[in-house]
Amino acid sequence: MNVIEVNNVYKSFKVYHDKGGTLKEKVLFKKRNRYEENQVLKGIDLNIKKGEVVGLIGQNGCGKSTLLKLMTKIIYPDKGTIEVKGKVSSLLELGAGFHPDMSGRENIYTNASIFGLTKKEIDNRIEKIIDFSELGEFVDNPVRTYSSGMYMRLAFSVAINVDAEILLIDEILAVGDSNFQQKCFERLRELKQKGITIVIVTHDTGTIERFCSRAIWLDKGLLQSDGKVSIVVDDYLRYMNLKRIDSIEKNHIEESREPENLETNKKENHSIAQNEIVEKEDVNNINYSDNRFGLKHIEITKAIIKNTEKEETRVLKGGEEVEIEIHYKVNKPLEEYVFGIGFYTLEGLCIYGSNTQLDRLKIKHTDNKGVVRYKIDRLPLLTGIYGLNIAVVDENGTPMDFIRNYCNFNVVSNDRSVGLISVKHKWIITDGGK
Repeated sequence: MNVIEVNNVYKSFKVYHDKGGTLKEKVLFKKRNRYEENQVLKGIDLNIKKGEVVGLIGQNGCGKSTLLKLMTKIIYPDKGTIEVKGKVSSLLELGAGFHPDMSGRENIYTNASIFGLTKKEIDNRIEKIIDFSELGEFVDNPVRTYSSGMYMRLAFSVAINVDAEILLIDEILAVGDSNFQQKCFERLRELKQKGITIVIVTHDTGTIERFCSRAIWLDKGLLQSDGKVSIVVDDYLRYMNLKRIDSIEKNHIEESREPENLETNKKENHSIAQNEIVEKEDVNNINYSDNRFGLKHIEITKAIIKNTEKEETRVLKGGEEVEIEIHYKVNKPLEEYVFGIGFYTLEGLCIYGSNTQLDRLKIKHTDNKGVVRYKIDRLPLLTGIYGLNIAVVDENGTPMDFIRNYCNFNVVSNDRSVGLISVKHKWIITDGGK
């Protein structure tokens, strides 16, 4: 049986550019009353069955909270209908319905009566409400003296003790401390087992997966996906990853890596020491503490990161092909060149490093310039920002041109593991420990 039916619902709000505050201003400055229509919901259709626990996800401004307010009849749709069957309890805004000058105890009576409880019913459960809220002696203080966490405790305690058949929650649980959040979710699980219908709005996809039996993804006022939690969450995360890639690429200004201005960029971004050929052969003159150091017999002119489409970029997708090109010029030919790369965290932790010598490759060049390419079939990094080190040394390890943190690059991965790298794996489940 459906307890919530949303049929072709539209909702918009007026966004005023500069609304007059008084009658005089409205008459004299009519242009101040110009506004735009912001269409928040655009033809939403969905049904929620009795006992379902539904998670609403989506980025800010997609219409999640508006939809929840429509279900509680705090606001009404411009078009379409919403039918709710059963007693509703809601936690939509922190402290909504609380009078700031009344005590917590007085607000319990006021709020519980709004939810339909009689004074006798409230008397019978007020100690239970206070105990759950953990407010103690503060329950008799004015709620204007409460912290946001105390507001949330009081509001949640009332909402779960009014015998509601439908519970609507909008991100409010993000306010409390971890212990109280755990306590709240334990209570919500109890309500779930009793067959209470719960609709929860949150940005925490982990909470959705652990707690909900169904997920709904809204975007720009439209229903994008509705169904099995894991499928909807994966669709949403893939979409958000693509948006993150677009945002990074739009905001990122590629630094020029041409030979003539490489040193200028390095001075601005990496505080690199002077870039001139060191005449002395004595390696003791090399300052290894610099961000760039070496004898400069072989000099790196630029490095290029390319994605699977062979496009130059600083935004990569985890699990896809990556190629790093190291361009160099020869100031003084050597017997052998050794090229290396390293991936680092922003804190300087080495994640991975390799060079041609470790891979038993010998590179002998006498030309004036050249290119070395390092190819990765499947980038194993998880979502994050990383630094790239590049270097060329001689066969004995003497640095010719070593550049720490040549550039930073972003990785966006659909792998939901935690840490820095993605490890190919599988789980094997057996019965009886066999």
